[in-house]
Amino acid sequence: MQSIYAMRQSGSDNLEKQEKFLQFSLESIIDLYLILLSTLVEIRKKEIEYTDIAQKKHLATTEERNPNLRFINNPILVALSENKSLRIALENNKITNWQSNDDTILLLLQDIKQSELYQNYMAKKAITFEEERFFVVDMFSELIAPNERLYSYLEDFKLTWVDDIPVVNTQILKQLRKMTSDADSIKVPAIYKDEEDKEFSIILFRKTVLNDAELTKEFVNKTPNWDLDRIAELDTTILKMAICEFLKFPSIPFKVTINEYLELAKEYSTPKSSIFINGILDNLVKDLHANNKINKVGRGLI
Repeated sequence: MQSIYAMRQSGSDNLEKQEKFLQFSLESIIDLYLILLSTLVEIRKKEIEYTDIAQKKHLATTEERNPNLRFINNPILVALSENKSLRIALENNKITNWQSNDDTILLLLQDIKQSELYQNYMAKKAITFEEERFFVVDMFSELIAPNERLYSYLEDFKLTWVDDIPVVNTQILKQLRKMTSDADSIKVPAIYKDEEDKEFSIILFRKTVLNDAELTKEFVNKTPNWDLDRIAELDTTILKMAICEFLKFPSIPFKVTINEYLELAKEYSTPKSSIFINGILDNLVKDLHANNKINKVGRGLI
């Protein structure tokens, strides 16, 4: 949606250039995932460094000489630090963000240690593995993911990540909740499910752009109270993409398409856009049925 909108706004007709940028934007989400997941590894490293320095101080306090190592020895954090899949992915993708920007990690660690969550965790006399895992999950969801400094850093580093951050955070939390003490119990996920999944976005982009006139005709006469010029540019983009799925993607159910694009409209367009778009798409589906233009295949696709 953003790529099609940007292409129209710029007046560019360089389809290949925009496709390459779209592909790059999609595939860079794995870098965002690696950066966010590695915050847990780097925070533990910083705490180890701090503890070692404190123990070696000439006038170290009793607490500094005999530190509470529960955070450092947390089995989930240890497993992540020893995870082969994560280590290889960080090396292959050349992710060195926290080595050159460790001030963000230091501030995250500071916020964590000042939190009630951390204080309660460290004060427990005994703790189960489940409680260890719950702590890491809560630490990530309550203290790391919503951290404004971290968000600003990621936004400045790559603007296209702004919309990806919630998706990546959700994926990481899903994995953390299932982790065991086994260092290999978490795997870096693949970007795409399969080759068809990989090709889908480019094909949708291409078919929407190349069939612009045809797709416009499908809804232009279904807005009697609206001139085409009065419809928000983003709404026309959403409509064209939805209609493209109706007509050019026989395996996608109408209901799935409508639900997906209504969510896009609610998230990115005007307050009334989703109602407007829903009305047009509902009427269009009825017309497609009436005029025998249905080309959906498979059970449950109508």
